[in-house]
Amino acid sequence: MEPKIGIEKDSLKKSSDLLNRILADEMVLYVKTLNYHWNVRGHHFGPLHKLFKDQYEKLALWVDEIAERVRILGQDAPGTMKEFLELTHLEEHKGATPSEKEMLKSLLDDQEKIIVNLRKGVDLTGEEFHDMGTSDFLTQLMSDHEQIAWMTRAHLEG
Repeated sequence: MEPKIGIEKDSLKKSSDLLNRILADEMVLYVKTLNYHWNVRGHHFGPLHKLFKDQYEKLALWVDEIAERVRILGQDAPGTMKEFLELTHLEEHKGATPSEKEMLKSLLDDQEKIIVNLRKGVDLTGEEFHDMGTSDFLTQLMSDHEQIAWMTRAHLEG
C-alpha cells in the first residue's frame, strides 16, 4: 500500500532510490570495517581492533535504520551483496590485508565519500523531493559519519 504522507509518489521513489544507494554504501563499509577488525595486526592492534568494532557496530545500526526509512516511504530495500555492490559508490578491498595505516586511510576515504553523498542527499530530499523527514534523517547520519571520520583522521595523524 502506498503511503499517503504528503510527499508526491515520484518524490517517494526518488528519496527511496537515494536511500538505497546510501544503504549500499553503508553495507559495503560495514563489511570492509568488519574485515579490518578481524584482520588488523601490528603495533596498534588493540586500539584499532576496538575502533573498528565501535565503527562496524554503529554501521550495523545505521544499515537497519536506512532500510526501515526506505520501507516507511513505501519502497523495498535491497538485501543482497550483489545489489549492494551494484548500487554503491565505494570499492571493496580485495587482495592482501593492508597495513594498519592503509586500513585507516581506506576507511577515512570511504567515510568522506559517504559524507559528501549524504550532504547532497540532504539538499535533494529537502529542497527537490520535499521529504523533510528523510532530509532530517540524513542530516543526523551525516553528523554521525563526520564524527567517525574525525576519529579515524586523528588515528592517522598520530
